[in-house]
Amino acid sequence: MKEEHERPTTGTVQEAQEVAGELREALARVGITLPSLGLDVLTLAADPPRPLIELGRCTVETARRLAAVVLPGEEGGRS
Repeated sequence: MKEEHERPTTGTVQEAQEVAGELREALARVGITLPSLGLDVLTLAADPPRPLIELGRCTVETARRLAAVVLPGEEGGRS
């Protein structure tokens, strides 16, 4: 029972690193790079750590390309 209490509910640091890598690779396949993509270091300081993935900043062009991948066929959310 104690083990369950100590387990973070949002995933482990290792899992978060793996998922960030998977996301980086998936974005690269569609020609998108988010240079700041990585783990949010502040969320690693909790006890236990509750890692969040930081997507970071990007250019306007990268944001447009990302929106086009997320919502194919919808230019900037307009129909």
